[in-house]
Amino acid sequence: MRRSLLAFIPLAAALALAGCHKPEPVKTAPAQARAVTVVRLEPRAMTGALTASGDLAPREEAAVMPEVTGFRVARVLADVGDYVRAGQTLVQLDPALLQAQLAQAEAQAAQAEDQARRVQGLEGQGVLSQEQIVQRRLQAQVARANLRDLQTRMRKMSVTAPVSGLVLERTVRPGDLSAGGTTPWFRLAREGQVELAAQVSQDDLARIRPGQRAMVTLPNGATAPGTVRIVSPQIDPQTKLGVVRVTLPVRSDIRAGGFARAVFDQVGLAVPALPESAIRYDANGASVMVVGNDNRVRRVPVQTGQRGSGLVEIVRGPPQGARVVQNAASFLLDGDLVRPTEAAAAARPPARAAAAAPAAGAKR
Repeated sequence: MRRSLLAFIPLAAALALAGCHKPEPVKTAPAQARAVTVVRLEPRAMTGALTASGDLAPREEAAVMPEVTGFRVARVLADVGDYVRAGQTLVQLDPALLQAQLAQAEAQAAQAEDQARRVQGLEGQGVLSQEQIVQRRLQAQVARANLRDLQTRMRKMSVTAPVSGLVLERTVRPGDLSAGGTTPWFRLAREGQVELAAQVSQDDLARIRPGQRAMVTLPNGATAPGTVRIVSPQIDPQTKLGVVRVTLPVRSDIRAGGFARAVFDQVGLAVPALPESAIRYDANGASVMVVGNDNRVRRVPVQTGQRGSGLVEIVRGPPQGARVVQNAASFLLDGDLVRPTEAAAAARPPARAAAAAPAAGAKR
């Protein structure tokens, strides 16, 4: 009996110790939630470079044509590539025929003026009828008008440049007849200025403003600084593109008719955007992980737009103000529970950070 009691004592002690040991607590769902950083979908200032291309064209083009017809070209005094001044003679017409007409008109005008002077003060004296007096005066006026017309035509024998500029095209030759056609004899780029007519999408037009700087790459690979002069007030209904006119410096390597590309710097526009790291891409397209009020995530497909400053525009997706997981590489599935921590307010646009900070603090 004593031996049985001795054998029972260690067993009882072991059972007592086992009874004193507390079982490990079962982990609850909140304890298993993954900590994630979230950002708000809200308007953010996207600043970056925007690229557009187009044709090089004269800022303003001037056409030179003769104003008188029926005369031969005696001399051509300008050629393609010349820089001409306003009023400079470009073509000299042969005035031989007009000179003879002008000499005859001068004689007729002198005779008519003399006859008109002789009848002065003879009204009512019976020497000449009133009709004859009036006729002589009219003849003098007609002779003077004819003389002025021929003198004007004589001045037009010199075809001059209407503006200062660079000669882009010449179609006239010595011996040609000034026939009054529609083809200009010369095409001038006023002041020699050539600018880029860049084709820009209707969405990007809102990001460009007059006076904005741009760097233009020319066909030969050289670059030239430019300034936006005009932003198109209309969109082509077929191509959905607008034209941005970029003024360029006057240089010999900037030629009208070429093709060039412009990079517009410091293009900024506040649009609903998220950091690039928040967008995930898979076979189904782009999406984000949105954290709901119950702190569970769900995948939401998005349509992205422009990019810049490490941001991606969200054209279509969750509503503004939605909490989105900042790191799309996190291994999260629909319905996962998370412990969200909002990103620092400094990551937001400066204009909104001050207003957003108190609200963010109130939610915590």
